[in-house]
Amino acid sequence: MRNSFYSGFDTERLSGRATEGDFRTPFQIDRDRVLHTPSFRRLQNKTQVFWSGEYDFYRTRLTHSLEVAQIGRSICHWLQENSEALTPEYFIDSELVEAVCLSHDLGHPPFGHAGERSLNHFMKSFGGFEGNAQTLRMLTERIFSQRRQGMDPSRAFLDGILKYKSLWAELRTAEGKEPGNHFIYDAQAKYLDWAMGGRDFPLELTPGEARDGFKSVECQVMDWADDTAYSLNDLADSVQAGFLTTEKIEGWAERRGVPTGEGTPLADLLRAVKRGRIDAFSGKRIGDYIKAASLEEDVNFLSGESSRYRYRVVVDPEVRAESEVFKQLAFEVVFLSPQLKQLEHKGSMMLRRLWEVLETRYVKGESIDGQRFQLLQAADAAEIEAAGSEDERARLVCDFLAGMTDGFAARMYQRLFEPGYGSIGDLVG
Repeated sequence: MRNSFYSGFDTERLSGRATEGDFRTPFQIDRDRVLHTPSFRRLQNKTQVFWSGEYDFYRTRLTHSLEVAQIGRSICHWLQENSEALTPEYFIDSELVEAVCLSHDLGHPPFGHAGERSLNHFMKSFGGFEGNAQTLRMLTERIFSQRRQGMDPSRAFLDGILKYKSLWAELRTAEGKEPGNHFIYDAQAKYLDWAMGGRDFPLELTPGEARDGFKSVECQVMDWADDTAYSLNDLADSVQAGFLTTEKIEGWAERRGVPTGEGTPLADLLRAVKRGRIDAFSGKRIGDYIKAASLEEDVNFLSGESSRYRYRVVVDPEVRAESEVFKQLAFEVVFLSPQLKQLEHKGSMMLRRLWEVLETRYVKGESIDGQRFQLLQAADAAEIEAAGSEDERARLVCDFLAGMTDGFAARMYQRLFEPGYGSIGDLVG
């Protein structure tokens, strides 16, 4: 049965080539291409909240992405059953949303957001680094690393991961300094233009928050699914790890003036912690957050072209506010804790040392201690050295670092900088 929610505009691929004859839908193809890549598998050893590999029950970027995908699909099914705008022949494709959710963190580097901030700092003279922009770069140019090419995504899929639609240079001009996050690379303007069907943004959608708020319905579903997982599942990990105790929650609530009386979100959280039922608390809340979503019709410069822009995902304000409370609690008590900040510092330090030596050798093309050491595998080194400009070489070095897992980055750091580590047989990450 054909789903009239999508047209040829939505299913068109970046290359313009058709995928006729395949038994799968275009969006199933998108999902499958991502799911079977090394880049997706590497997420199992990338930090979500706590360093990957330290214990086996903490979430990693991979398990987080799987949970976001499950929540995203459930939101689609909930909307299908409860929105008068949708019918059995006209609906938001849950497999497209699944593909978007599975892909949304592909571009994140090792060591979590600290790693992202570090790479952006290193790349401030070369166009910056941003996890979402790196995801876009991978899907369009780099996800098949051995062939150095992208996966030829459909327009609806590519647009679904575009949480941010402002260029680095646009934000730099508007803010007068290098932007900290929420941008795509200047060289990606052509992909943004293609995703928008060649249409210019209206004047009111200025670079920054105004333009970033303009998302396809699948991107909005992914965004709420990500917020749901972030505010609930990461909270559960923090309790299991002993970072969030009843004393810390109560102390934070008192300092912030957040109520903890009967019937409040924090009262429910405190009760779950005391009873040792944080997973049950998180699971029930996920169901509530899914059911908090609804659809509203919208009119904008793309709503006549695609149903993906004809609707807004509206989240119940009380549930949205509760999610923000939980995110703020986790951020201030867990993410800003000295224990995590010390690990972030260590991760950033390792990335800085790796960047410095690779920038010297491959971006600037200078010798190290009078010698031109071959520090990278032959294919990586050859691609970087063949690049036409310093900016391109820096971007390729950044690709290499961003693609590392936590473990690979730590091992390469040890091989290069710790005298007692490594052997001639330990040459591959």
